[in-house]
Amino acid sequence: MMTLWIPVTIAAAFLQNLRSALQKAIKDRLSTTGAAYARFLYALPFAAIYVWMLLTLGQFQLPASNTEFLIYCALGGISQILFTVVLLWMFSFRSFAVGTTFSKLEIVLIAILGSLLLGDKLGPVATLAIVIGAIGTVVLSSKQSRLTLGNFAHGMGEKATWVGLLCAALLGASVVFFRGAALALNGPDFIMAAAFTLFVALTMQTLMMGTWFIIFDRPELFRVVREWRRALPVGIVGMACSVCWFTAFTLQNAAYVRALGQIELIFTFVVSIFYFREKITKLELLGIILIASAVILILLAG
Repeated sequence: MMTLWIPVTIAAAFLQNLRSALQKAIKDRLSTTGAAYARFLYALPFAAIYVWMLLTLGQFQLPASNTEFLIYCALGGISQILFTVVLLWMFSFRSFAVGTTFSKLEIVLIAILGSLLLGDKLGPVATLAIVIGAIGTVVLSSKQSRLTLGNFAHGMGEKATWVGLLCAALLGASVVFFRGAALALNGPDFIMAAAFTLFVALTMQTLMMGTWFIIFDRPELFRVVREWRRALPVGIVGMACSVCWFTAFTLQNAAYVRALGQIELIFTFVVSIFYFREKITKLELLGIILIASAVILILLAG
């Protein structure tokens, strides 16, 4: 049963790639925070339907909530929301190349936080895979942000660099907290545990961000509602993507899951070459080779 996390994670990575493509349809009509909220808002009804189907058609039992579960859900939801806000803040700096690169190191922080908070352990092969995957991701990010050794050295002391690390920490924390929430249910059915965790987390995020929009940015909230036709597909695919992620997190160490989830970058690479006919640089090819190596290693470790 434990090997089920592998195809579920690959499905999550594929759906995340698809969700990113669909989000481009609303990128020009909503702010980044508005687009993030649309993802939560329009995914929530389908998460509720998914839980209802598991209860009625699958004959699963609804898990009993507890304080630890609710705290982990709240912390995960807040961390994910803050990640979006801090990412926007980082992009406001003139020099954010190094910060962008460091923001890609969430997999390393997931391994550290998972060990500290949940007692998750990594074997030597998995540790090597995470290091190689992190290097590959940084290599790809450095190409996209046009990072050179010169501005890397100069940017180490910039505020944007530390903001980038904060982004990685928040994203990594959200993953670990959501895994902690699912495990806190102590239920025999991992599918229902993942589904219920997702539903509660989305409910909290929808209420928290909705309250913020009502107080500080009602016009954007109205735009999110008005663009429901374009946002709805993002919510549907986003919900399916999150179901896969949460299920994988329930089954396996989050660091393993996110390491394998880097296969999403390989999907993007393949689409860029064969669909968009884009030319790939040697640096990008090196990054993809490193990530592919990490994926193979994590499969062997898992």
